[in-house]
Amino acid sequence: MSSTPVDQTVAATADAFWVTGAATGEIRATPLTTEVNIGTPMVEVETHYSGVSRGTESLVFLNKVPESEYERMRAPFQAGDFPYPVRHGYANAGKVISGPDSLLGKMVFCLYSHQTRYRVPADAVIPLPDDVPAHRAVLAANMETAVNGLWDASPRVGDRIAVVGCGVVGILMAYLANKIPGTRVTAIDTNADRLPLLDSLGVRFATQSDLTDHDLVIHASGHPAGLVTALDLAGQEGRIIEMSWFGDQNVSLPLGQSFHARRLTLRSSQVGSISPSQTPRWEYRDRLSLALSLLADPVLDALISGESRFDQLPETMAVLSQAGSSELCHRIIYPPANPEI
Repeated sequence: MSSTPVDQTVAATADAFWVTGAATGEIRATPLTTEVNIGTPMVEVETHYSGVSRGTESLVFLNKVPESEYERMRAPFQAGDFPYPVRHGYANAGKVISGPDSLLGKMVFCLYSHQTRYRVPADAVIPLPDDVPAHRAVLAANMETAVNGLWDASPRVGDRIAVVGCGVVGILMAYLANKIPGTRVTAIDTNADRLPLLDSLGVRFATQSDLTDHDLVIHASGHPAGLVTALDLAGQEGRIIEMSWFGDQNVSLPLGQSFHARRLTLRSSQVGSISPSQTPRWEYRDRLSLALSLLADPVLDALISGESRFDQLPETMAVLSQAGSSELCHRIIYPPANPEI
């Protein structure tokens, strides 16, 4: 069987964040090596911001990715292999400094890791909409997850919806669901400090709820107790969508009691695949473009709850991965600073 000719180009290095051990990371000089089919247009991007997806990246940083998921958990442009050393991440916004004229000088988003500069095929980057600044675009991967989750959940006009867990994905799902006419959306989290943020988004917030009539319950807390709460909130024939990924943690659920009598449906959602209802018509690029367009509202800046410099990332990840952290999206700023963006 013949193979397609491949062009391999090595040009200088860039600094990248690598997980080098359990709860250990470092900044490493990384060759700008790209292996692509001959004739594939390429771009080189100077990173201005990246975002830490705290839930997933903490599991990677703490070496809690199950061995059975090593391949499925690979990021689009991951380098190295689990458990470590590995360069992992997927929320990068920067400026095209080399490539086709149609992209040169444009601000773009790419599912790339924490690295000062990188080279990818031109079709791997998406130009930012005019009303989405680069500093907010780091939320795009989380918004894409929220979009896919709602495709899986299929909320309907007038649905009574509960979202359990107000991390970035949970908040974005509540924000989007609340725009469906007639819905009653309640975001639920044990952290009462989430109230002002949800209020600014126009979403009702509660630390707990006694309502058990929900048509749809979305669980996004990342904690087994949150999934138990989600089961309790679902009404007769209710649908529960599980957005959390527990890594190597075993989860025990009360599937006795009234689970069967209420004929509940528990379904997982995962952004690695497009929701089956959309696959005949949607490609991954379409979904990510939609996610970027949904970030136009400046109120979403409130989901970025902290930021630090790229050179501080090893220490930053050690803090963000600690149990009990209430950080939402943490933004990484790259030199040189670009305050006008």
